[in-house]
Amino acid sequence: MTATWCVNLLRKRRFWRETCRASPLVRGLANKSDDGWLRSMFAHNVDARKDAHSNLLSKKETSGLYKIQFHNVKPECLEAYNKLSTEVHKELHNDADYPCEVVGSWNTWYGEQDQAVHLWRYYGGYPALTECLNKLRLNKSYLEFRKERSKMLISRRNQLLLEFSFWNDPVPRPGPNLYELRTYRLKPGTMIEWGNHWARAIKYRQENNEAVGGFFTQIGELYVVHHLWAYKDLQSREETRNSAWLKEGWDTNVHYTVPLIQTMESRILIPTTSSPLQ
Repeated sequence: MTATWCVNLLRKRRFWRETCRASPLVRGLANKSDDGWLRSMFAHNVDARKDAHSNLLSKKETSGLYKIQFHNVKPECLEAYNKLSTEVHKELHNDADYPCEVVGSWNTWYGEQDQAVHLWRYYGGYPALTECLNKLRLNKSYLEFRKERSKMLISRRNQLLLEFSFWNDPVPRPGPNLYELRTYRLKPGTMIEWGNHWARAIKYRQENNEAVGGFFTQIGELYVVHHLWAYKDLQSREETRNSAWLKEGWDTNVHYTVPLIQTMESRILIPTTSSPLQ
């Protein structure tokens, strides 16, 4: 009985082998690339980008490269830190030899406490940034400032940013205002889609002159977007944000952009006395 079973099994194997050799479909599947025929059945083609998203979404880099700084200050040193930073920032801001300017300086009111946030603009892009760094290395007053500042800090980090082409330019404005910095960490590969939706949606957030600037990171933590808004107070913020939902199209923007976000954060900022954005 065992011999009969073995003979039948061999016949069945021979039958299927010959059938497969004769079938055009199976021959075609067998000739697929090393990636495997199963992948070829389910994979979809993705159109390759013809340019970096920094070129597709930003204003010309030479018109504005930005740096944002987050300094976590020892609580007992915040007042002294603000005073010292104000003096040095004013000097750099007003010195024509440095192709940079302070866009705004703030302390965090709600969010991470005892934190200073500074936004700088470099006219001339990366060459201007490099020029400033080289000059500051030789600036004895600035080196002394850094040494003194280090005694007041717990930690610090920065990012280099480009400006979205469809956002307002951040220009000085009178106060009093409070500012909201909304930070979105996007899923990698979604920056173009984010920009496409916000290019249409920014018009819904211009009515009360609340849009200050929109940026995305180039160096530092990547796929990070910063939106900077200005409001008279927290009540004005709530009313302005609620009114956006009454405009046809705003809900569509939210619907399509929320799935692109990994995490999001809101900081309420109070300008320092020397900040151009008051």
